[in-house]
Amino acid sequence: MWQKKRNEIKGKSYHYSTINRLKREKRIDEVFLSRINQLTLEEVIAVKLEAASRFINHKLYNFPIWKSLHYICREAVLMFALSSTRSLNDAASFLGISQTEFKENVKKYKINLDKDS
Repeated sequence: MWQKKRNEIKGKSYHYSTINRLKREKRIDEVFLSRINQLTLEEVIAVKLEAASRFINHKLYNFPIWKSLHYICREAVLMFALSSTRSLNDAASFLGISQTEFKENVKKYKINLDKDS
């Protein structure tokens, strides 16, 4: 009986996990996760930007980083909300936005909620 009840409350985002997806794609492992866990969010962003700019001689001219931060942060928080809640309704509530606005953002940022992908 309890198994049936637990399955009833699983929503569409129940199986969504960025970490699991990246592990399946063999892009991260447990060692990487333990190392990145020791860094602050600001350090992770700075390292990512520095690593991306290495190949172009540390110059990201004409790339609107400052204006793009708003969208980058929103997408990251949206992905976190999906991975930390059981359903789309819970994720929308977690973010403090309507379900319609939430679904529009999932579509806008092209986040795939399929269990297998």
